[in-house]
Order: sequence, then C-alpha cells, then structure tokens
Amino acid sequence: MTLTEIVQVRPGDALFDQWYATYAAADGFGRGDNAVTYLRHDMDVFLTEPSREWRQEAYAGLVDGRVVVAGWLALPLLDNRWRGDVEIYVLPEERRRGFGSAMLAHLEGLIRAEGRTSVLAEVAWPYADGPTGSGPGPEFARAHGFGLALGDVQRQLPLPVADELLRRLAADAAEHSAGYTLRSWVGPVPEELVGEWAELNASLDTEAPMGDLDIEPQVADVAVVREDERLTKRQRRATLHTVALRSDGRLAAYTLLMVPLLQPDIVYQWGTLVRREDRGHRLGVAVKVANLQQLQATRPQARRLLTYNAESNAHMVAVNDELGFVPTERLGEFQKKLA
Repeated sequence: MTLTEIVQVRPGDALFDQWYATYAAADGFGRGDNAVTYLRHDMDVFLTEPSREWRQEAYAGLVDGRVVVAGWLALPLLDNRWRGDVEIYVLPEERRRGFGSAMLAHLEGLIRAEGRTSVLAEVAWPYADGPTGSGPGPEFARAHGFGLALGDVQRQLPLPVADELLRRLAADAAEHSAGYTLRSWVGPVPEELVGEWAELNASLDTEAPMGDLDIEPQVADVAVVREDERLTKRQRRATLHTVALRSDGRLAAYTLLMVPLLQPDIVYQWGTLVRREDRGHRLGVAVKVANLQQLQATRPQARRLLTYNAESNAHMVAVNDELGFVPTERLGEFQKKLA
C-alpha cells in the first residue's frame, strides 16, 4: 500500500482535525507522561500567527482520504537558513508500510526547493535504551541517512519541591554570588531588561552544548522577543522569569519557565543560561531556585516540571540533580546533509 497523496493542511481545512489526531496518537504512543504533545490550540496558533522567525507548515499523507501520517516542516527565516526541521508522525497501526519514508521524501524535496542543504529531526526513545538510541525512531532516522548530532535527556521534577530544600540551595548560592541581585516576574520582559535579555537568550543555542549540530547563534532582536511573547499569549501560556543582575545592572544570568494555562498541572523549563564571564558563582542554581519559588507561590496546582539537557552538559545536569530531577526519556537531535 502506498500513499494516495500528500497535501498541505491548515486550521479550518476539512482534514486538519484528522491531521492533529494522527499527530497526537503517534506522538503519545507508548510514552505516557513523557510525551510532550502540543495541544490543538498550540498548533492552530503556530500555523496562523505571522512570524518573522519561522515558516511552519503541516502536511497530511492520505490513503483513500484517511490521514495515516502527519508531517511538520519548520524553516528558520532569520538565521540558520541552510536548514529545515522536520517531524513525522505515523499512526501506530500503520507503521512499517513506507508512509513515513514517503512523507520524509516529500519534506526533503520542499527543503531542497528552498535551496537549503541540511535537515534536522528530533527522535525520542526510552531512557533505558542508552544514549545512542534503538527502536523504531532512531532506526528510521539512520536508515534514511541521518546521524545523531546531539543526545539529550528528558528529566522531570515532581512538584511542589520542599521549601526547606529550596531555602538551603538558595542560601548556598547566595554565599557564592555576592554582588549579584535576583529579580523575578511573570509575563513580558521589562523594557529596561529586554535588550540584554534578547542578547543572552539568542546565544543559548551555541553557548549550551550543541554536539555536532550545524547551528549558528540566533539573531538578537528585541522585536523577536516581543513577537514570541505575543505568540505565547495567544497560545494561552504563562511565563515566569528570574534573572541575576550584576552590581552595574547588567544581566548576568536568566531562566524561564512556561505554564500552559490549558494544562496547569505541568510546567516546562525553557532556557537557562549564565553569561560566560559570570560563571562560577552558582548563578544557575540561584535563578532556578528563585523561579521555582515564584512558581510554587503563584501556580500551586502545578504537579511536575519537565526539562531537557544535553547529556554532555554536566554543569546543568548537576544543578538539576540537586533540585531532584530524575531522567525519564532520551531525545536525539539527528542531522542529515542533503546531496
């Protein structure tokens, strides 16, 4: 059996409900609480909100009018314009029939047509299967010419964290960070901080371990920060921030938590970064603990916090170990050069 056709779909199309159902079923299959499946509302916003950063498109692979494979294409527009990011989701009962291969070939053709030369894809597998990966996802990637460029580990933290532990870690961090002050808030970045926030946040992809990924720093642009904030608001997400400031007022470190208001029991750790010249003062611990304290004071219904770290990021892994995170799944960032 082969695909009848592959069509682009958008919210409001007759096939979009089927496309989303296929994506959600495939993404969550066998993963339990480890699955990080976007809500339908998230997808609607991704595909309808104008963006200067990304062009994002959804594709449905059909067999006799039924969606059996969902494809996702994301093209960076401001930086890393040699690459395209792809995601492929085949209905569990329809796997190993060539549908995923057909969708990948279609998406790679679109990337080539844009003059891009690299494809990135993320694949999850059980933590117990080890850092190089086994099973359907990694096997599919390698069979189609992808190589593992960076290995990440998903970690989860049960909430709430004991106040005593947070107080102890905060006190220890304070002993090493004299001269720095912490500032926390919920919502958009204050105007007086947004310029340096944009600079530090844009460097995350290259300051954090990136393995063999072919990647460059993001563009530092206040307009992009504000655009992301508008997108976050439309997706009904709350953001909680903590920063460390030097005595001269400059931004030394930041961390960011995201709460989907439609799923208030789960929280996602987004970026955490300490400026290179300010490392060695336990600022990573300081900002993460302060943000957790803010989270527990403002979002008491939250029950678990999910994060990803590169397996090679020993410092941040150690910080998360202190807080009580446990490894729950692995995520491989696979890369392929197009001929």
